[in-house]
Amino acid sequence: MPRIALKVEYNGKPFAGWQRQKDQPSVQGAIESALAKLEPGPHTIAAAGRTDTGVHGLGQVAHCDLEKDWNPFKLSGALNYHLKPLPVAIVDAAVVDDEWHARFSAIERQYLFRILMRRAPATHDVGQVWQIGHDLDVDAMQEAANYMLGLHDFTTFRSSICQAQSPVKTLDELRVERVMGLSGPEVHFHVRARSFLHNQVRSFVGTLERVGAGSWSPEDVRDALAACDRAACGPVCPGHGLYLAKVRYPDPVF
Repeated sequence: MPRIALKVEYNGKPFAGWQRQKDQPSVQGAIESALAKLEPGPHTIAAAGRTDTGVHGLGQVAHCDLEKDWNPFKLSGALNYHLKPLPVAIVDAAVVDDEWHARFSAIERQYLFRILMRRAPATHDVGQVWQIGHDLDVDAMQEAANYMLGLHDFTTFRSSICQAQSPVKTLDELRVERVMGLSGPEVHFHVRARSFLHNQVRSFVGTLERVGAGSWSPEDVRDALAACDRAACGPVCPGHGLYLAKVRYPDPVF
C-alpha cells in the first residue's frame, strides 16, 4: 500500500477549515471525496496543519495511503480533475516511506499574513486579505515582534480552546514588511516555527496591528507576553488574511 505525499493549494473562503466536518464543506473532505472516485473508500488523509475557517493554503502538505501503485504525476492530475470546480489544487505529489507522516515528520511550518491598507473596498483581493483603512508603522510592529522571538510561554496568544499540551513554544521568525500589492500597500507578516498554538498567528497579528496603529507601544506587547494571560492579548484578527505558506521536512519531499 503506497503512501503518497500531496502538496495542496486552496482558497479557504468557501470552507469551514481544513478538517473534515459532517455538515460543512472542508478541504480535507473535498480531497477525500476525490480520492474515493479513484479508489473505493473510505479515505482518511492526514495534514501538516489544520487551518481554520477562511484560512488559505499555499503549501499545505498531506498524505494518503492507496491500494494502486499510482504514478504521482497522474494521481495529482486525476485528483485535480475530480476536485473541480472547488478552489483546491494538488500542485505536486511524491511517493514517501510508510513511516513518513505529513504532521509528525514536519520540522517547520511557515505562515504568511496579509494586511491591505486601503480605504476603498477591496475587489480583487476580497477574502484574501485583512483590509484596514489606516496606515501602519512597520518599524514599531517589528520592534514589538522581536520581543516574541525565541522560547516563551505563549499563553497570552493562545486560544482558550487550544488543545496543545503546553503553551511553551519556540518562535523562529516573526518578520514584518511593507510591500506594494496589486490593490495597494500591504503589510506582510512572515511567521516561522516548528509548531503553533491554536490562533497563535492571528493573535500575534491582531496585537501587532494595534502597535502599528499607535494604540499600543512595543513594550505593551512585551508586557502582554510576560503576563501569560489570555486577557492581555490584543484583538484576534480574521482568518482570511492568513496562509499556510510552507512545511519543511528533514528530507525535502517537494
